[in-house]
Amino acid sequence: MPSQQPTTNGNPSREPVRYLVFSASLRAGSLNTQLARLAATTIEANGGDVDLASMSDFDAPSYNADVQRDHGFPEGAETLHARLEACDAFVVSSPEYNASMPGALKNVIDWVSRYHPQPFNERHGLLLSASPSMVGGNRGLWALRVPFEHLGARLYPDMFSLAQAHRAFTGEGRIANDQLQQRFDANIANFMDLVEAAKHYPCVKRAWVEYLGEHPDPVIDRVQ
Repeated sequence: MPSQQPTTNGNPSREPVRYLVFSASLRAGSLNTQLARLAATTIEANGGDVDLASMSDFDAPSYNADVQRDHGFPEGAETLHARLEACDAFVVSSPEYNASMPGALKNVIDWVSRYHPQPFNERHGLLLSASPSMVGGNRGLWALRVPFEHLGARLYPDMFSLAQAHRAFTGEGRIANDQLQQRFDANIANFMDLVEAAKHYPCVKRAWVEYLGEHPDPVIDRVQ
């Protein structure tokens, strides 16, 4: 029989992988911040290394190409860029605003997309949401996939949305419904399996072109 891998806390040992985890809400008591903390705890319990951040770390003024040209990148964009570059994957727990993503998150994505090399390209991501609504913020996640996937991020297909989240958490910060907690745990573990394999056993070529079919032009060229 093949030998078993050594285990840590009952889980198979993993190759080192670092995850940036943050809530996309600026509100201090956000349900998505609770869900992001649970994701960070679960990743650590499964052998991952976590950088747990706050959206306030990344908040930035509205994107303006003139400001970028004359003054460079604002602090929030610099911080997200640096912390993304220091991690192998990211996990975002995002609220749903009017059936879409929060403006603050979209804005900092726009800022960070202007770095070269563009850091979302080929970086794995997992999207989560929590909401008092019955759909759990899921519509916002579908909208959020668009800019991330356009920028080449490898978003995990199985998103997790926690409905009725205002009464879904236990006092210890876990999900009260055992079946939902098990599904959350499985989502995290499966995502981690994929990221670990991609980092340590790579077999794909990195490539990202903003618009296929464009002719090279230094004004618009963002091929990486």
